[in-house]
Amino acid sequence: MKMTVGNVLQHPSKVENKSTRIGFLLLENFTMIALASAVEPLRMANQLSGKELYSWYLISKDGQPVRASDGISVTPDASMEHYPTIDTLFVAGGVDITRSYSKRELSWLQSLDRKHVNLGGICTGAYVLAHARMLDGYDCSAHWECIGSLKEMFPKVNCNNRLFTIDGNRMTCSGGAAPMDMMLNLISRQHGQSLTNAISDMFVCDRVRSQNDLQRVPLRHVLSSAQPKLLEIVELMEANIEEPIELDDLATFVGISRRQLERLFHQYLDCTPSRYYLKLRLDRARQLLKQTTMSIIEISAACGFVSTPHFSRCYRKHIGLSPRQERAGMWFDRSDDKMLDIPTDEVMEALYPDRVGDALVTAKSEPSYASIRLHSA
Repeated sequence: MKMTVGNVLQHPSKVENKSTRIGFLLLENFTMIALASAVEPLRMANQLSGKELYSWYLISKDGQPVRASDGISVTPDASMEHYPTIDTLFVAGGVDITRSYSKRELSWLQSLDRKHVNLGGICTGAYVLAHARMLDGYDCSAHWECIGSLKEMFPKVNCNNRLFTIDGNRMTCSGGAAPMDMMLNLISRQHGQSLTNAISDMFVCDRVRSQNDLQRVPLRHVLSSAQPKLLEIVELMEANIEEPIELDDLATFVGISRRQLERLFHQYLDCTPSRYYLKLRLDRARQLLKQTTMSIIEISAACGFVSTPHFSRCYRKHIGLSPRQERAGMWFDRSDDKMLDIPTDEVMEALYPDRVGDALVTAKSEPSYASIRLHSA
């Protein structure tokens, strides 16, 4: 049953002076980049604030080292049987997810849910949550390689192609660097955008993506070889960005009718041909804005827009900020999704390594230490 328990991370004015405790369940062949992308923003939040805003713990099934997909073994802090008090638990998945867990992990996740622990998944971790029936009725993000099997195996889960999704007391995201975007959004909601912007600067991250952003899925993965006409149309679109081809002409070039063309896009890409073509042009515009010194007028023409004002209107409507703001590196968060209250306990259990405190002590020598003033309650 879908449940919302307040806000996972509250408005800055409501945040109390306490650490948010986050656990990561490491599955065999988890992806290291996804785990690091989730943990590092927490560490940097502590460093820049000069406070222990977050603590984190690595957990495995039996407390034994877990081998990542790159072959590196990671020693956890705890096991599922003996673990510290946590507010949120993320399942860290990766390669060969269907053979990386057992009924034991599923039962443990269900027990955490009964204790009102917030649950999340990074990379393919959402697959395990779905198997435990922890995502029934929820919106869910996962790595694009995993989405197809998720839809087939767990029809009650509302899968999407977003970088990350925060829905009630569930937080899921795709792989690679996407966990960083999710964590930065969470940190912003709890401690303000100034801290998030400072973390982004430290990580040389030019834009914090919101959960409205989509992961780029290779079209051939989605369509395989079953729809050669659709692939041919998309390739024509990609090759004709500056001077878009009319839809009737696209249909003629590949030997189908306009109606057949529209049916293919609706059936396999869940959008109209015009909308897909527009997205391709806006994606190209974003690349040019971020990676070149071309003027906005030049970019507008290069991406097939009839005028600069028209380009700006389309860009703001679909991307969420103006081309000028994009180029300036401004972040505009359109998300209004509610988040949850994290249960709070007074004391952290002393038997686990104080890696968070050690990292904070080490960071005191950095020029950036305690450089960001947080909102006071």
